[in-house]
Amino acid sequence: MKKILCIALCVVMLVGGLTFAGCAPDASLSKYTIAAEYDPEAETLTAQMQFDYYNATDNEISVLPFNLFPNAFREGAAYEPVSSVYHSVAYYDGESYGSITVNSVSGCERWEIGGEDENVLFVYLAESVFPEERASVVIDFSVSFAHVRHRTGVTEHVVNMGNFYPVLCAYDEATGFYECVYYSDGDPFYSECADYDVSLTVPAGYIAAASAEGKTAQKDGKVTYRYALSSARDFAIAVSDGFEVVSRQVNGVTVSYYYYDDGEAQNTLETACEAMAYFAETFGDYAYASYALVQTGFCYGGMEYPGMVLLSDGLERENYLYTVVHETAHQWWYAMVGNNQQEYAWMDEGLAEYSTVLFYEAHPSYGKTREELVHAALTSYKAYYSIYSQIFGQSDTSMSRNLGTFISEYEYVNLTYNKGVLLFDTLREGIGENKFFSGLKNYFSSYRFAVAKPEDMVACFRKTGVDVDGLFDSFVLGSAVI
Repeated sequence: MKKILCIALCVVMLVGGLTFAGCAPDASLSKYTIAAEYDPEAETLTAQMQFDYYNATDNEISVLPFNLFPNAFREGAAYEPVSSVYHSVAYYDGESYGSITVNSVSGCERWEIGGEDENVLFVYLAESVFPEERASVVIDFSVSFAHVRHRTGVTEHVVNMGNFYPVLCAYDEATGFYECVYYSDGDPFYSECADYDVSLTVPAGYIAAASAEGKTAQKDGKVTYRYALSSARDFAIAVSDGFEVVSRQVNGVTVSYYYYDDGEAQNTLETACEAMAYFAETFGDYAYASYALVQTGFCYGGMEYPGMVLLSDGLERENYLYTVVHETAHQWWYAMVGNNQQEYAWMDEGLAEYSTVLFYEAHPSYGKTREELVHAALTSYKAYYSIYSQIFGQSDTSMSRNLGTFISEYEYVNLTYNKGVLLFDTLREGIGENKFFSGLKNYFSSYRFAVAKPEDMVACFRKTGVDVDGLFDSFVLGSAVI
């Protein structure tokens, strides 16, 4: 996600019946098959999801926990999904609430909703699933959308359907399933790759942008979009009856820009295409057949999903293009190479931000230099450190931290984005150009479609023949004096 902050802040069920050409499911992945319909008058989504679970762990599994992200928007939620800094921008129509309702779960012994904030659906299987075995459950659910410029919500022009379905909690062999808490700072998501078959029905006249290209069928005044996506960390959709679309092919990938208020749409698309081409050449090939950029109401700068990103219509032109590049970088650092964003947000945000620096350095026609961008990050970070040291007497500058421990958005941005830029630029200076880019390519190829931890990233750079442990530790643990 891209957040634009300034120093003043501190101041019909189709389960099993869909086939898709070109889809190559992975036999060792779980699979989501979702059939949904959106009613714009009621502003609700009704859906049925068949989840085919593949036990890729070394343990017996008897309970499947699913994150229920839309519940963060319900009235009375323990954690506000939007910080006070962005509250008035996000809730453009006054206070508004949304939620996800689980109507039934079949194929299991029983189910219940729990977690720290009614944020997890626990499905108790009738029989345990052992390693390399499968189990299947069907979940009927509905989502009501708040009027909010956020990942999941009705905005003035677009309905954002990010994180709209029950998502299986990611599994760690040491700690088990990880339940995500929807903190307002950062991206409170952590999931593993799966295969997707998704259908969405909307009234005729509505256009849907999604994490994959859709095939359409019309009947009785409605249009159904059908999608397939393999090895994806999640799946998102955005719908509107006011979209215009421009598209272009880049290295065999269809890049499409969905917009409603952009007099320079072709230029926006060109920037996205340049970023796609540059990152593919620099890090490794893009994995999916399409990439969609969506202009929408959004209280932050942008938000990434596999194959699709949201871009805030409230950004000025320069920041808008910067966000296009940053969110495109997330297709490599988040969508393809995953990490636990609740614990190690700097791994994807810091690297996506530094990848943006790399893009501008390689494309001088945009008028931004590496030196300028790194200096801006340093200036912001030093200002943060000075301010927080004066207020609190000291400042915790460690980077690997749970999102819930950040005092503010300002602290989060400086320790994940800005300090991340400084970390990677210092690393580049220290080990040299060839080894730096070799390490990035190694990191990408080693953890493509997987989940990386900080030690995994460090090991990829260590393979270049340089001891980088001390440098990473000094930044990540907070001992470096910057």
